[in-house]
Parts: sequence; C-alpha cells; structure tokens
Amino acid sequence: MRRDSDRVAVIDIGTNSMRLLVADVAGGRVSEVERRNRVTRLGRGIDLSGQLSAEAIEAACEAIAGYVAIYREAGAETVEAIATSAVRDASNGGAFVAELRERFALSARVLDGEEEARLTYLGATSERPPAEPILVVDIGGGSTELIAGAGPEIAFHASLQAGVIRHTERHISSDPPTAAELEALATDVRGLIETAVAGRPEAPVAAGIAVAGTPTSLAAVEMGLDPYDPARVHGHVLALPSIQRLLSRLASAPLAERAEIAGLHPDRAPTIVAGVVILIEAMRAFGLDRIEVSEHDILYGAALAAAAASDCG
Repeated sequence: MRRDSDRVAVIDIGTNSMRLLVADVAGGRVSEVERRNRVTRLGRGIDLSGQLSAEAIEAACEAIAGYVAIYREAGAETVEAIATSAVRDASNGGAFVAELRERFALSARVLDGEEEARLTYLGATSERPPAEPILVVDIGGGSTELIAGAGPEIAFHASLQAGVIRHTERHISSDPPTAAELEALATDVRGLIETAVAGRPEAPVAAGIAVAGTPTSLAAVEMGLDPYDPARVHGHVLALPSIQRLLSRLASAPLAERAEIAGLHPDRAPTIVAGVVILIEAMRAFGLDRIEVSEHDILYGAALAAAAASDCG
C-alpha cells in the first residue's frame, strides 16, 4: 500500500564526515526534518595503512550513536546507512560494517562507485531535472565523483581516487602549503581526471553543480556567512576566477589562521585547500567557468531511493 509520505533517515558514513538526514519524502520531493554533519575523518591515514584506525572507528561510532538517537526520536520509518570511499577501500571495512550491525542494529550498505554516482546525481538534480547536459561534482574525503548527464539519464561517470583527506595526506606537509606541494597536488588530480575521461564517449556539458563540503564551504566563505546558512548557500554560483582567488587566500594562510576565516568550519580547515584544487581541476577539465553549489547531494538521492524501495515493498 502506497503512503502519502515516508519519514526516512539516511546516515552517510563518509571518509571525512559523518552526516545525517531525516526527511519526509513524498512525490519525489525531500522535506528536511533534521540534518546534522560532523567531521570525524574516518579515512585518516588509510592511503598509507590501508585500514581504518581504531581511533577513527570510535569517533565514527560516537557520531552514529547520536544520530541513531535523533532519528528514533524523530520517528523515522525507513533507515538507510551508506558507506563510501574509506569503508570501500579499507581492508577492515567489512569488520567495521559488522561492528555497526552489532552495536546499533544498523545495516550499512557499502556503495561502489557506480551506485555512489547514481545517488549523487539523483539528489543533485531531484528538484530541477537538467534540460541541458550537466556535470555533477562530489568531492569527498577519499574519492571524487564526476557525473555527466541530461534529464534523469547519466551519460558518463567516473569515481576518482582523489579526495580532501587522501590528497592532503599525500601532498601537503607544510603549513601553509608550498607552491611546489600545490602544483604536485594539482598535477596528480589532473592526471587522474585525464585517465578517467580518456577513451570515453564525448560528454560535453553546459553547466555544473557541485555538492559536499568543499563547494558549500567556498560559498559560505565568499559570502562571509557566520553562522553558516544553508538556504543562502544552496544555489549560490561560484565563478572560476573567484574560486582561484579563494584558493590563494586559503592556501597562503597558516592552519590556525585559516580556521578563523568566516564561513569555514574549523574542522574543514585542514583539508579545504586540497578540495579547492580538486574542484578547480574538475571545472577546467570540463570547460566550466562557473558552477552552482547545491545542498542536495547523496543524502537526498539515498532518501529518494529508500522511500521508493519502501513504497515498492
């Protein structure tokens, strides 16, 4: 029997942050009830060790415990937990998923790159199906998803092993980062994008949408938002020259000073520079001189998919 709406909870177990969305889903629209975000850096050190650290797992579990209490209090009827790059790549990712099941009765689903891209595109375009070819850029802690499509159809997607934690740890050791470190980071990302795009059918894009913490932070910094205002961030357009100026500002500031910049959450200060470099390289690769920032990301896509599956059930 089809319900008018479904109250859905989605926990996104990301490489950099742990996020919660509780929302009412009806008619293909998502109405937020609660949204929380906590930087836990689950994927810290994974590029070197290949494992989730005990400290990172405990930080993630602490955040999840709080989220479980929130969605239970909110009366969520459907719960979806999704895990991305860090858990996907870690040799002990399966053990971590088993621990979540044991501690919280939470069955986390580890997404492959294709499913992550599908849900991200679904969320980013849910309220405005693009009439023209569009690129969705989702910069995570351990991976970056590039998804090109028009309307509901995805024409091309790539999951890059490039993320704000992975590439900060890989290339930045100075405070503030040196020009040589920034160039090495950019060269690495450029190569990953070129490899991903090579040999694929032409997928020209006319516009772009950027989701996740890097673009939303840039929008907040550009507007000087303190406190953060998601309503003002959503739909804000960032021009490439402005992003480049913001990179210069962020990369030239020592970490302690960067953490004080209005609009940038202090927890994002250590990794924001790598994220901005990744965004710039993605825009350049697809010929975009501006990009729209969206609060509607994989959380929205997962909520829509979970509600649809619940209705079918």
